[in-house]
Amino acid sequence: MTKTRKLATLLATVSFGALVAGSASAESLQDVMKRRGLTDNDVMAAAKTYNPTGKLDEFMVFSSGGQSGQVIVYGVPSMRILKYIGVFTPEPWQGYGFDDESKAVLKQGSEVQGRTILWGDTHHPALSETNGESDGQWLFINDKNTPRIAVIDLRDFETKQIVQNPILQSEHGGAFVSPNTDYIVEPAQYAAPLGGEFAPLEQFNEKYRGAVTFWKFNREHGRIEPENSFSLELPPYSQDLADFGKGPSDGWAFVNSFCTERYVGGIERGRPPFEAGCSAKDSDFLHVINWKKAAELVKAGKAKKINGHNVLPMDVSVAEGILVLIPEPKSPHGADVTPDGKFITVSGKLDSHTTVYSHEKIQAAIAAKKFSGKDEYGIPIISLDDAAHKQAALGLGPLHTQYDSKPCVAYTSLYVDSMVAKWDYCEGKVLDKVSVHYNIGHLMAMEGDTSKPKGKYLIALNKLAIDRFAQVGPLHPQNHQLIDISGDKMQLLYDMPLPLGEPHYAVSIETGKLKTNVRYPFGTDSRTEKKSPFAVRPGQERIEKKPGKVEVFGTLIRSHITPEIVEANEGDEITFHLTNLERAQDETHGFAVSKHNVNLSVEPGKTASATIKANKAGVYPYYCTEFCSALHLEMEGYLLVQPANYKATGVKGKEGQVYGQKEYDARVKANTDTQAVINSVVGYITSVNFKDFPAVVAMVEDATEQLGYAEQNKKKSEEFAAKGDYNAAFLWAEQWFQYQVKAADIGLRAKTFLEQNGAKKVEAAK
Repeated sequence: MTKTRKLATLLATVSFGALVAGSASAESLQDVMKRRGLTDNDVMAAAKTYNPTGKLDEFMVFSSGGQSGQVIVYGVPSMRILKYIGVFTPEPWQGYGFDDESKAVLKQGSEVQGRTILWGDTHHPALSETNGESDGQWLFINDKNTPRIAVIDLRDFETKQIVQNPILQSEHGGAFVSPNTDYIVEPAQYAAPLGGEFAPLEQFNEKYRGAVTFWKFNREHGRIEPENSFSLELPPYSQDLADFGKGPSDGWAFVNSFCTERYVGGIERGRPPFEAGCSAKDSDFLHVINWKKAAELVKAGKAKKINGHNVLPMDVSVAEGILVLIPEPKSPHGADVTPDGKFITVSGKLDSHTTVYSHEKIQAAIAAKKFSGKDEYGIPIISLDDAAHKQAALGLGPLHTQYDSKPCVAYTSLYVDSMVAKWDYCEGKVLDKVSVHYNIGHLMAMEGDTSKPKGKYLIALNKLAIDRFAQVGPLHPQNHQLIDISGDKMQLLYDMPLPLGEPHYAVSIETGKLKTNVRYPFGTDSRTEKKSPFAVRPGQERIEKKPGKVEVFGTLIRSHITPEIVEANEGDEITFHLTNLERAQDETHGFAVSKHNVNLSVEPGKTASATIKANKAGVYPYYCTEFCSALHLEMEGYLLVQPANYKATGVKGKEGQVYGQKEYDARVKANTDTQAVINSVVGYITSVNFKDFPAVVAMVEDATEQLGYAEQNKKKSEEFAAKGDYNAAFLWAEQWFQYQVKAADIGLRAKTFLEQNGAKKVEAAK
């Protein structure tokens, strides 16, 4: 009996009646399998990917969002989408591009030659590394359309910096990081004059150039340093993907290229199209670059300045011996260094072979100056025979390679065959193949591009879905397929539709390596990670008015926006600075103003700002956009924009509802009963080792603060009752109750958390 048959037989003995007591219509698993036409393999695949409630995924994936300009985050093995990260494109839910702070980040990359670019074509994410291993601190991603690199902090999954490439007109091959993330590489794609000036295509060979940029990354500050970055001038080939060496190859970088024919096409000029001329040769060139020596040459003043950026000229790179070329398979897409750093694997979409290059052989050829010739720009060429370790015929359209935790085992995507090949790169031998659906581009093993891959799972990033999902019109989702690689044979487990952009490449990391924030220190500007100068504590809220300017310093807490009324004059500029006072995890507040382009996402402890122009008189409600509490809908206020020369009428408003002593006494009794419930919850929490649970400690702090507000409002209520003003007394008692409810909500969550996570009784202090 097979393992899957044993599993199905075992599971078939368990009925849903055992899970749903008293259900007369419960089905057994065997019934469900029969009704839905499921096989044993289907059940096994479901068991391998299913995450029970509350169980976390083992790995987290960061996928490019393609033309959305964003990053998609999902878990493995569940394949559940967790988040979209706004990068080059505004993302309203996170307030990205709608608050003043994130607008400043977007502006770093969106203001281009007098134009505002609010989209991006994200392609290759890269995780920061320490000693060649993913460390879970930073994520980088490129934009092909407008050459840019973005820095994302994985403590809060927010974009912190965008840098524009000052010399490239397009790029595809970024972003990839050095083993200790001191540099990020970004190769050009389509050749163009590096200064951005015009030159006719007839001067392609003379004035068009490729390049590869090495961005200096400051680990301490978490920012790219453009002033300490540099580029290498390269021939007008179309550079493509890149990788840094590691271990014995550390200090070297490897960059693909295609269209080394330097063909410029032109059907309009009576010539065959680009694709004909750019695929005529039998091979292209792998660029091999000594980037560490290049950095030293830049420091020694060997670079020239183009648009204020350091560029090493080709003749300097050749003279200093830091750049050589090696023939590579035709139309390649990926130069992938093995985990031990000894080999570089390159495939060509128009060549059925995958070539494994030996770094040792390459270095021997460079040392001996054993070159087969030079290209037209004087760059030495190492012959394929003097650099290759193995060649393997894997199938049609080999593309991208990732590595297993098992020695010498690699996986390569086969675009034309719509398959993944598992093979031994030491011996050049195919071990297994599995079909995917359809036309796979990149693929990704768990931490499969690091020095210590984790194995277990592989994801096929397929370009087409066709018949895999319900029809949603001519524009189909793309399909990420999860593959089990833990055994000798690969097993396809799961189809995951990706309904955003064209997800091009992805990287993964063990979830346990991520050390994310659950709240910010009070008053943090999340984009700079510094204390915001606009943060205010409770009771310090204020509105400052100057001619033409209104500045609001406010706070957010369940279920209250302070201030609740803001008055301005038509034509004023109004800036809201709002601080979330919550301590409890996940108690995010939003802030939107009717008919204005404002939506803030203000997480616990964060301060965010929004500036608007009051260009039309009117009444504009503002409110919280995150369902934060039972009285979320009551978390509101009014922006009153008065017409020019408006004069108040002096008419006193009439209360909508008036309350007396009877209602007040009933409210006080309910509050007293509520406090008894709160006291019992507090009694439980303090009777166990709650201080051993940081999440609970934060909730206790939050609940204590809420009870402090409740006490303040209780006193106000009693003061008005003593004066006989029971209407005001009732309303303050109602507000007292609201803070009690918030405290109770937090306390009950803390109690449940402690019960579910094994809290232990502690002896009372003597």
